[in-house]
Amino acid sequence: MISKWLFSGAALFELSSFAALLDNLSTVEATLLYVSAHGLASVMLSAGVWLLLPRRYKFPLPWSPLVLFSLAFFIPILGTLGVILAVFPALYLPRRAKPQVLNSMDVPELPFRAQELGRDLMFNDGGLQDVLRHAPSPERRTMALMATRRMNGKDSIPILKLALRDPADDVRLLAYSMLDQQESQINQRIEKTLNQLQTAPQAQHSALHSTLARWYWELAYMGLAQGSVLEHVLNQAREHVERGLSLGAGDDMHLLAARIAMEQGLLEEARSHLSAAKAAGLAQEKIAPFKAEIAFLQGRYDEVPLYLSQLSSEALARPPFGALARYWL
Repeated sequence: MISKWLFSGAALFELSSFAALLDNLSTVEATLLYVSAHGLASVMLSAGVWLLLPRRYKFPLPWSPLVLFSLAFFIPILGTLGVILAVFPALYLPRRAKPQVLNSMDVPELPFRAQELGRDLMFNDGGLQDVLRHAPSPERRTMALMATRRMNGKDSIPILKLALRDPADDVRLLAYSMLDQQESQINQRIEKTLNQLQTAPQAQHSALHSTLARWYWELAYMGLAQGSVLEHVLNQAREHVERGLSLGAGDDMHLLAARIAMEQGLLEEARSHLSAAKAAGLAQEKIAPFKAEIAFLQGRYDEVPLYLSQLSSEALARPPFGALARYWL
């Protein structure tokens, strides 16, 4: 009922606004009278239309009625007709609902991703992380953690660390226990080797220092050490690998020393160790990937394809070198 009165008032004011232009008045008086009458008509029309709009179109305020007012006020005649022709047919002649062409289905249980069939299907890294992030059942997330027992340490560590933020206490405790178990095993080997180093004859010191360097590097490589602990572990690995090399350790120790130096950001030192490894007869295929990485980090991009081309075709077909070969070669 209110809308009808508003529409009637809007029509009267709009007609009176045109009458002002036809009356024998001065330009200023005619303009003021027209703008006032047209403005009131626009306000009443906007209010009447706004009251008839569905609730979802009425908000947010004041923008919804302001749009209607702007169309009616700033476009004389055509604006008013436009608002009426745009709103009323939509209100009283709504579009018929189209038949539903899609069948709604329940959300499938996560993880839901296409996977290639293979021997290690259930231990896919991405799949297990999806389970930990999205599976609603704590039992399923626990099963995902148990599946990491069949994975190598470097691949399982990120999954276990992700589980440390799980909302379920049982999942967090299991993840912490599995991480602690892996770290404890390495620390026990380090402690055992340190005890052997104290009593072993001098001839065995080279091999023992090499073993200690490998286990300290394993802590860093697997991601079990972080922050200041990681810095300490890398320093210990570097110290033992240098002692092992000074005592005549195997040529592969140069490669390990290069990897430790790269992790510490000592790229020139890493290059020296790789050169020493090459001079000692270590296979070029083992050295080339690290030389390519150092060249990339130092901005010598023209040398990257040179080092990658030294790898065999079989190596370049396997990840991660396949993607690198397609880009650089």
